[in-house]
Amino acid sequence: MKLGDPTLDQLRIFLAVVKHGSFGGAARATNRAVSAISYGIAQLETQLAVSLFEREGSRRPVLTKAGEGLLVEARSVTDRVDALLAKTRSLHAGLESEIGLVLDVMVPGELTARVLREFRRLFPTVGLKLNIEGLGAVAECLLDNRAQLALGGPVFGDHSELERQVIGEVELVPVAAPDHPLAESGIAPGESRKHLQLVLADRSALTKGREFSVLSPLTWRLGDLSAKHSLLKEGLGWGNMPRAMVADDLAAGRLVALDLPEKPGVQYPLSALWRRDDRLGPAASWLIDAFRGELRTERG
Repeated sequence: MKLGDPTLDQLRIFLAVVKHGSFGGAARATNRAVSAISYGIAQLETQLAVSLFEREGSRRPVLTKAGEGLLVEARSVTDRVDALLAKTRSLHAGLESEIGLVLDVMVPGELTARVLREFRRLFPTVGLKLNIEGLGAVAECLLDNRAQLALGGPVFGDHSELERQVIGEVELVPVAAPDHPLAESGIAPGESRKHLQLVLADRSALTKGREFSVLSPLTWRLGDLSAKHSLLKEGLGWGNMPRAMVADDLAAGRLVALDLPEKPGVQYPLSALWRRDDRLGPAASWLIDAFRGELRTERG
């Protein structure tokens, strides 16, 4: 049996009849004559060589077994075409088709989730490629053209190829397990240098060898902030962590904030970064404003 090629218009007529419950309802919704709706359904049935609606025993169209089976596919086809048309309209309006976004590991995860949830609601046609990196690897993604927009920290200084706009900061606090020697009160100056410090490793060649709030010569360097978090709770060292990430642990007593004479806890500034030869579109600009607003709210 040779099947024909149904048109998009025929599929839309089919879906309109299902949605509005009658040929007349579909005609009113699409501003067409009932005869045009009947003809469209008849042509679609001819192309597919199936009956989509029962013709006897009911005044309202009832889907046949074949009609029920093809309904999901018809919706899928029209949805994909609608997405294609929406993206095309967005491109004509100057909206990006896709954004590569790289975030510093210090950006709180819940904050990121709120921003990206709203982003997907407001920009459903814009594809988003998300990457999470630490220290100099954030800027490296931009320089290698693996991303168009980044939120990075202070480790990477000004670069001739990049624009920078400070949008907020994250509080870092030195923490350790409650039974760690540094958790005691009255710690003497220099005592922190005698204990293992867990440090976020820089996997980028751009800033290799640079240190950020490293006090102890005894270090374990970790590329994963979650791994650092786990080791801290196991009492295997001390280190700085974003306060938002350890807030529940501090409240529950699984970690304690250290009162060290050197005060290694800092405000970690975050900047939006992008290439100077790249013009940010409306979706990327919205992301900068949204992260700025959330960081301001987070700070209180």
